[in-house]
Amino acid sequence: MVLNIILAILVLSIIIIIHEFGHFIVAKANGITVVEFSLGFGPKLIHFKKGETEYCLKLLPFGGACIMLGQDFIESESDDEDGDLKDEGSYMSQKALESALDKGYDMSKSFANKSVWSRIAVIAAGPIFNFILAFVCAIVIIGSIGYDPCTVDVIYDNSPATQAGLQVGDKIVKVNNQGVTFYRDYSFYRYYHADKEMKITYVRDGEKYTTTLTPQYVKQEKYQMGIVISENCMISSVSEDTPADKAGIKAKDIIKSINGVEMTNNTQVTEAITSCNGQQLDVVVVRDGKEVNLKVTPEYVENESYYTGFACYGARTKLSPMGTIKYAFCEVGYSINTVIRSLGMMFTGQVGVNDLSGPVGTVSVMSDIVEESKADGTFYVFLNLLNLAGLISANLGVMNLLPIPALDGGRLVFLILEVLRGKPVKKEHEGMVHFIGMILLVILMVYIMFKDIRGLF
Repeated sequence: MVLNIILAILVLSIIIIIHEFGHFIVAKANGITVVEFSLGFGPKLIHFKKGETEYCLKLLPFGGACIMLGQDFIESESDDEDGDLKDEGSYMSQKALESALDKGYDMSKSFANKSVWSRIAVIAAGPIFNFILAFVCAIVIIGSIGYDPCTVDVIYDNSPATQAGLQVGDKIVKVNNQGVTFYRDYSFYRYYHADKEMKITYVRDGEKYTTTLTPQYVKQEKYQMGIVISENCMISSVSEDTPADKAGIKAKDIIKSINGVEMTNNTQVTEAITSCNGQQLDVVVVRDGKEVNLKVTPEYVENESYYTGFACYGARTKLSPMGTIKYAFCEVGYSINTVIRSLGMMFTGQVGVNDLSGPVGTVSVMSDIVEESKADGTFYVFLNLLNLAGLISANLGVMNLLPIPALDGGRLVFLILEVLRGKPVKKEHEGMVHFIGMILLVILMVYIMFKDIRGLF
């Protein structure tokens, strides 16, 4: 378990380094002095200076910094002590300027003395490098195992799907004018719009067709074990006094097979349980890297749902090199879109602050993924970590571009205002906005950190 956590922290650190390296390399390209490039916060564990930059590894391995000369000391059209206006329209405060000169820095290489477009490029580079990392991760994953098209695998008789004319093998490409590139697109949509009528566009034999499917509200009895399944057939929770609980199934077990049939996705698990006809199931789960054989007899319970009458397993399909590049772009787009839609759901109340996860929670999830992937071999541990790294990197890129004070997006807002106004916003005003934003972010981060820590126990 300790090794899993170390590996997770290492992956998260690489994502952070890539973000800060984006700022670093573009700053250097624009002739800006980088005073400090660091990973982590708090006291310095390891540090050395090369050229004008000090490189640091700090105690807390969450976050990082690329501190540039003069980055936080921009003022707007103020007089100096002699009453003369600076030519640039922006400059460092006198105290900061004197301190920098005492240390031997060349002030012509300060962030404040570069053009507004150079500063925009430097600030935007961090998130852009996160998207590049997400793209590289997607290339490796899709090139190795393909992508997951939304192909219809099962059609049930006398169901809404048969009435809509869907057939096994149809590839769904759009639902209610929302593009469906991956099975996950459809799954995400259905989860939050289960009762909605669906205008489905699908491809059959190379031709596109459109049909309308109205999910059927059903109140029926069906077989259940009393588990909630997350991704990769992992059990996220087990209800008390249910067949699963009595059989010894535990949260974080991964269902490997049922009655000798290997389970590769959550849909297959659900299908195997609901179609058992009350018969005992031989369930093999992976727990702490070892296989555990259990016998479970699902119980007949009343259930309410909206029934479509078809199922998609999301089986992976291999692609050509050009197809891999195309769908790698689509994968990054999917990750970005997922983050944006999730943020939108916060405003509509579909998700709340308690659904957010910080560095502690992220490391915990990564550690779980490493553990659950061990049974499939080192290569799949690598791929699953890479998949999560790509999603987190895209997430970090989007979050940093939000117009929130103290983040890259907040800084970009002030730089764009400078372009529109023809002069920078006063240092005091911008500084106050970023300071308030930083305080609020720290409060949110502390809250999420304690929530994540509490969730570990």
